[in-house]
Amino acid sequence: MAKPGDRIARSIFQENGNVLLGTGVELNERYIERLRNIGIDFLYIEDGLSEDIEPEETIRDETRTKAVNEIYKTMNSFKDEVVTKGRTIAPDIGRNFRAVFGNIMQDLATRPNMLVNLSSIHSMDAYLFQHSFNVAVLSGIMGIAKGFNRNQLEELGVGALLFDIGMTKLPPELLSKTGRYTKEDMELMHSHPKLGFDILRKYHDISIVSAHCALQHHERFNGMGYPRNLKKDEIHIYAQIVGLADTYDALVSPRLHRKRYTTSEAIEFLFASGGTFFDLELIKLFCSHISVYPVATTLQLNTGQVVVVTENNQLAVHRPKVRVIMEADGTLPKSPYEIELKDQLHITIVKEL
Repeated sequence: MAKPGDRIARSIFQENGNVLLGTGVELNERYIERLRNIGIDFLYIEDGLSEDIEPEETIRDETRTKAVNEIYKTMNSFKDEVVTKGRTIAPDIGRNFRAVFGNIMQDLATRPNMLVNLSSIHSMDAYLFQHSFNVAVLSGIMGIAKGFNRNQLEELGVGALLFDIGMTKLPPELLSKTGRYTKEDMELMHSHPKLGFDILRKYHDISIVSAHCALQHHERFNGMGYPRNLKKDEIHIYAQIVGLADTYDALVSPRLHRKRYTTSEAIEFLFASGGTFFDLELIKLFCSHISVYPVATTLQLNTGQVVVVTENNQLAVHRPKVRVIMEADGTLPKSPYEIELKDQLHITIVKEL
């Protein structure tokens, strides 16, 4: 529970990608109330026992800000008419988003491993824009893991950044609805893949397979998706990747109708959907690049100790190195010490705190 005097250890973003509160800002009652009102449900807070533990930054704040701002501007431009005086709006959309994805790929290329953590902190209003960015990053990592060439990565990346553009054509009240959807609501919601495809296919500098990321991202492996009930390899591999990334990031994000899933809960959900919603082999590849317990995550062990994750190992993603910040009896350790869980198999993680 955040309290006045706490200092933020990781930036919080607005819907346009700009920083709302930056790292190091000291919280007060007014800030805390404001954050609560805009739907922020967790924060990274500095503390003495883990002040040297930096949350992993898969993508630099500068890259995220520029990318989300471009998504924000583009999607808002499509909330009105698509054509103005006979010309399509956002004429450079393909070139702009290739540049955005190029910056993302540059950041990914500097990472020592391919374990990703995208637990960005943003307001509820920013979900659509931050979500599109996260899906693009996750899709890019999958494209690299699949061995895609530069042109394939670019096609996938542009499609992933713009896969949800059809949502801009839905009534705002539908997107903000907290109660159960009616049949008419569901029909409207199910129209957004086709609406997005119809927007993107009009642009000569956007590949038609990129546009299919919008059209097919809600198709499912068993043929029970929409809008065309495609199954297995009838779904383009780009759309399969984007659909998987979309589902994962939606699960680990807070929504109007539910709390966020933990990373481990989301991974369990994905594995349970293998062979039905998604190709099991694709799920295995995807989950092998997700940081199950990101650095700076607080956990409770079966020993009763409370710990903070200090390091991840791609060969043992469920067994991170952790630092003890509270002993089982509730006392603080006399001096900080760490446990390498992959070497201490009798110690298990009970839950995230």
